Amino acid sequence: GCNMRCRGCLYQEEIYDCHLKDNNKGPLFGKTIKPVKRPDRFLDYDEVVEMIRTLDFRKVIFMGMEPTLDPELPGLAEVLCEEFHAWNILLTNGLKLISLDHMDEIVLSLKAWEEELHRDYTGVSSGEIKRNFLRIYSMGKRLKAESVLIPEYIDEPEIERISRFIAGIDRRIPYRIDAYFPAGKNPWRRATPEDVERGVKIARRFLADVSCIRGDEELRFEVVRIY
Repeated sequence: GCNMRCRGCLYQEEIYDCHLKDNNKGPLFGKTIKPVKRPDRFLDYDEVVEMIRTLDFRKVIFMGMEPTLDPELPGLAEVLCEEFHAWNILLTNGLKLISLDHMDEIVLSLKAWEEELHRDYTGVSSGEIKRNFLRIYSMGKRLKAESVLIPEYIDEPEIERISRFIAGIDRRIPYRIDAYFPAGKNPWRRATPEDVERGVKIARRFLADVSCIRGDEELRFEVVRIY
């Protein structure tokens, strides 16, 4: 689940990774719309640990919907760190702050800067997220930020406000801008590569490390589902 109600959340269309072969030409890329099929059950902690013993990995990414809501997360991060020596990365909306003792990197999604816009898009205030962003930075953790650019909604002016906020803390914090793919019942069009590049150009006026996902990238590696 999630503690936000983002109007453009991809999980309204597909809850599994978009890079899986079955989903690669699915709703994310505007081809075939199919009903969201949720899991029949969840793995418990011991099942997860036994499953990952069969894998060869160096990095682990904890991701959506919102991983901080899982009470098993801190314990799983600890065993991945201590036993498997993994580099743990947390992707979070930043609304809930949990123990980060065994997280090596945090990528925090900044949905919008303006309070009214943030509430309209997510259903919640941005205040706690901004405070948690600063708290995580103050811990000395490796921190990154990301935003989704939505044309005529969360676009260039809002990217500038977010960039100024990040730069006010540390202009060296990496920032990534992602193209919006239509999801849910919204009036917004898909972001073009040109839309994203304009956002990147603005962000680079304030930040030293800005990257993007334009939406026209090709898959470089095989993606395998293990459960």
